[in-house]
Amino acid sequence: MPADEQSFPSVWARPQRQRREQPALSREQIVAAALRLLDTEGIGALSMRKLGAQLNAGATSMYTHVANKDELIELVVDEVYGEIEAPVPGDAAGWQAAITGCAHSIRSTLLRHPWIVSVLGEAGVAYLGPNMMRLNEAILAVFEEGGFPLDAADRALKTVFAYVIGVSTSEAAWLTMLARSGQGEQEWAERLWPAAERAVQEFPRQRELYAAQRGQNLRGARDDEFAIGLDCVVHGLAARFALEPGA
Repeated sequence: MPADEQSFPSVWARPQRQRREQPALSREQIVAAALRLLDTEGIGALSMRKLGAQLNAGATSMYTHVANKDELIELVVDEVYGEIEAPVPGDAAGWQAAITGCAHSIRSTLLRHPWIVSVLGEAGVAYLGPNMMRLNEAILAVFEEGGFPLDAADRALKTVFAYVIGVSTSEAAWLTMLARSGQGEQEWAERLWPAAERAVQEFPRQRELYAAQRGQNLRGARDDEFAIGLDCVVHGLAARFALEPGA
């Protein structure tokens, strides 16, 4: 491959290799198997050798489609983004409802695959993947329909993603830890509570907050906190770009 084609080490930055014969494995089969492995065993379990063993395939079949593990992760990340429900321009409820619905879908998708948040910053140029491209285009279209100039729509898109990924990263770490412990969310909280109460004794504001939160449904509380924060983000975007609340 010419040197200029190797300047960006990404599966999306090079042409697919052409073979005269039909390869033993398709890209779709490899990506599906990698996704199953990641969902069941986590990012630390993924290796080209282990994936090849699960697929009963040799390295030659694997490397027809991906040059290395980094390219494989790019493909799997884009596959996950394909699960997100993209907003649809022309939503009768308005752009804010469309963006809010999409943000909830992004969060739900990331939490179904909690390993993904640990690789989002390392997934090369994952934003060039076709599913990510389609999602971004749909979000930009909804913001434009709401009155955002294109450059403002781009800033708004990045702001929404920053909020959702930031919150989801903490949630995914929490859920991963719970999965390793074998305990439920409420069970873990009850066991930790005496230590938390001792820790906040000298901090009156936090002591009051902890007391008010005792016994609450943690899953419901996480959902509520996400929704409230997202509402602030969406209304903040509307205010920043001087749009009518119902636009």
